Amino acid sequence: MSEKISEAFEKVATKVTKWTGSSLAFGVAFAIILVWGITGPLFGYSDTWQLVINTGTTIITFLMVFIIQKSQNKDSKAIQLKLNELIAASRHASNRMVDIEDLSEAELDTLHKFYQRLSDISEKDHDIHLSHSIDAADDLYEKKKKFKSRKNEPEVD
Repeated sequence: MSEKISEAFEKVATKVTKWTGSSLAFGVAFAIILVWGITGPLFGYSDTWQLVINTGTTIITFLMVFIIQKSQNKDSKAIQLKLNELIAASRHASNRMVDIEDLSEAELDTLHKFYQRLSDISEKDHDIHLSHSIDAADDLYEKKKKFKSRKNEPEVD
């Protein structure tokens, strides 16, 4: 039963998000606000008149938070799967990056520091294409450094 409810919610959420992101939905919302504003003098700008719009917008906002979150979760998962496929397909990419969205904030910060280090190493060489992954960055940098130092050594006769 729970699976059927989940599937139904997903279908409704998808349709609602598509519709609410349309020009027609904006037009309807704008028209409602316009009608409400025009009717103000008819109701003497009463507390009830103000309560109608406040209650309506609060309820819609509350419900939309959950629908938008559902849609974002689905989109995020799809993007992560596409990125995982690209990582898995690339022989130069580190497979450690697959499913990193499940890491803690601290673990992601540590990973960010590794990539910052990789960027710093690449900047020294003025070529970001020379290092490919966290795993190879330090070794590759040391090899390049040795090669450059040998190249710059004076030739001995």
